[in-house]
Amino acid sequence: MELIDGLIRKYDWGSQSSIPSLLGRPEDGDPWAELWLGAHPSAPSLVGAAAIPLTELVASDPQSMLGAQVAERFGALPFLLKVLAAAAPLSLQAHPSIPQAEAGFARENAAGVAIDAPNRSFRDRQHKPELICALTEFEALCGFRDPEATLDLLGSIATPELDSIRSRLAADPSDEGLRQLLEYLLLLDSQTAAPLSNAVVAACAAGLNGPSPKGRWSNEHRLAVGLGERYPGDVGVVTALLLNYVTLVPGEALFLGAGNLHAYLRGTGIEIMANSDNVLRGGLTPKHVDVATLLDVVDVTPIVPDIQRPTPVDGVVSYRIPVPEFSLSQVEVSERVVVGPGPAIILCTDGVVNVGSLTLDRGAAAWLSAADGVVEATGRGTVFCAGVGTLTR
Repeated sequence: MELIDGLIRKYDWGSQSSIPSLLGRPEDGDPWAELWLGAHPSAPSLVGAAAIPLTELVASDPQSMLGAQVAERFGALPFLLKVLAAAAPLSLQAHPSIPQAEAGFARENAAGVAIDAPNRSFRDRQHKPELICALTEFEALCGFRDPEATLDLLGSIATPELDSIRSRLAADPSDEGLRQLLEYLLLLDSQTAAPLSNAVVAACAAGLNGPSPKGRWSNEHRLAVGLGERYPGDVGVVTALLLNYVTLVPGEALFLGAGNLHAYLRGTGIEIMANSDNVLRGGLTPKHVDVATLLDVVDVTPIVPDIQRPTPVDGVVSYRIPVPEFSLSQVEVSERVVVGPGPAIILCTDGVVNVGSLTLDRGAAAWLSAADGVVEATGRGTVFCAGVGTLTR
């Protein structure tokens, strides 16, 4: 068991203060968007005083580091743990299933698209399910809303520019109708998309500033105005209004499976995912949007977001995760508890906790190999324990 240092990712949507505060480092004016803890090939954590990349440590002795079952099943650490700190909205995006990722990766390889090319959609053969657990109040878009409710929302936005959108959805509120509406929006040329988006933003702003703001949908109106300010003329502003808007309080979580069109909007959270970098974007971004591939991947089936509010058992909150690559638990340490087994990454987010032979204060993290087994935690504080899920899945 050893201390590990994660890698900071600075993206323009990141918070200048959340991650520096967690790590006890001074702010530098840059947006610290993510702290990566894991063995992703592009940004492995550094282990111990020798600063050995976790990728190299795992590769040097997979059986000891991962355990026989995990090494045989995955061949590498199958999860990536992050602290994500969003001060502004991320892009609309969805992630592929394993068959979709394998087919897409092979297709782009055959076409000679470089792995790091900006128009590359599949950078590996893996799926990318993920779970976000709120550390602060956390806002997100998650999956498609019931069409009848969406029609009510669109009806509350007083602009004729939306008439064609409303009529399309009213004529066919089925899953296929939603898919066709999404395709229509994604394929709009900029000369048509920009006036539509700008009109929606202006109407939402006028409604919010009027004498009687639309109470039921006021959060969605504010969302459209905020997105329009950041991405003027982007049709993703309209696409966002088709999705469920949710707010998590600290400790609540959302699991996002393959095909779920989503976007994180604001807040700081613990994110855990399969160790993949496959992202299909759908708007609110200057980056490449592969419309045909996104439409193949996205699941338009309307959902009610499953916000997890687990009850602690002996100070341990375990989140429901239906994939074998990862698990996540939040442990409130006030007396002796057991954490692990490895392979696992343990991150302290509050207080001071002794884990095995190590002392973790706020922002510190440790690597627990399979050979380390389970270890005792004492002290007083909060740790998140990221591990592998149930391998019988």
